[in-house]
Amino acid sequence: MARPVIASPSIRRIGQLLPILILFLVLVTLSACNRKGGQVLEAAYVSAPQVALRDRVAAVYNKVGVVKNGERVEVLERSRNGRFVRVRAGASEGWMEQRYLVTQQVFDGFQKLASSHAATPVAAHALTRAELNMHLTPARDGEKLYQLESGAKVELLERASTPRPTPQAAPVAAAKPGTAPPGPVLEDWWLAREARGHAGWVLGRMLDVDIPLEVAQYAEGQRIIACFVLNEVTDGEKKVPQYLVLLGEPKDGQPFDYNQARVFTWNPKRSHYETAYRERRLDGMLPVRVGTEPFGKEGTLPMFVLRVKTDEGATEERKYKLNGVMVRKVTAEGEAGTRAKVKGKR
Repeated sequence: MARPVIASPSIRRIGQLLPILILFLVLVTLSACNRKGGQVLEAAYVSAPQVALRDRVAAVYNKVGVVKNGERVEVLERSRNGRFVRVRAGASEGWMEQRYLVTQQVFDGFQKLASSHAATPVAAHALTRAELNMHLTPARDGEKLYQLESGAKVELLERASTPRPTPQAAPVAAAKPGTAPPGPVLEDWWLAREARGHAGWVLGRMLDVDIPLEVAQYAEGQRIIACFVLNEVTDGEKKVPQYLVLLGEPKDGQPFDYNQARVFTWNPKRSHYETAYRERRLDGMLPVRVGTEPFGKEGTLPMFVLRVKTDEGATEERKYKLNGVMVRKVTAEGEAGTRAKVKGKR
């Protein structure tokens, strides 16, 4: 009969500690995985031009990666004071300041803004005067995400005027007895679309409409609001565009988008632009429709349609056609009205 094997006290002790040791190793492994990967708290998007990722929250740190404007990151951890967050961007993980991020809700708002204006006619092309933020709403304190570089080309879609914020320390001028208090100072904003298709509101005074100097020089102190190519004419071996240009008062907050329309045609004999048509005192509203249309025996001609407010407050459309250097207003029956008289060809 075989004698039973009796384990020594040391072996029995190891057997008792083995489950605890295994559990400890599992917890250490999970902790290491969490520190490297981390549970994703939320998605966020970079609103600064470029931000370096840090390996630690300290005055001295190592750079472990870079995130750029509009890039999506995953938030893994927040510092105790809420100033810094640890994020994952692709294969990189590191700490960055919370103020350089916007939420998924803000990003979705910009996506909706771009998609809802995908079919909005372009009023003009413009260049930025400096680095600009694109805002979700036409306001300085509106949420911002995308940034434009100085000299960036954008498409202008829609104009809006909103009150300019007043510094809290600025004194408010008292109204004179019997007069109404001064209203808020308004400033113009443009809904702009950049090359990647992102759309956002940009401060109007920081934009310059992209139009040839040969045309812009005839603005006569007015602000060029929009311009459209009506057609092209031949001058020797080159094609020269002819323009419809909309202008307004050189100040923000006007109740109209433009109050003057001019058509510039090219004179090949003198090699310069001339005013073929001018109409003033318009309460014009964007958008403007430009294209071509058949006009009976005259053939297919360039035409444009302006939207103008009437004295009664309604909005009416006025159609015009360009035949050679003659611009005529087209009535509802399709017949052309008289040509406007223009003083000063240049």
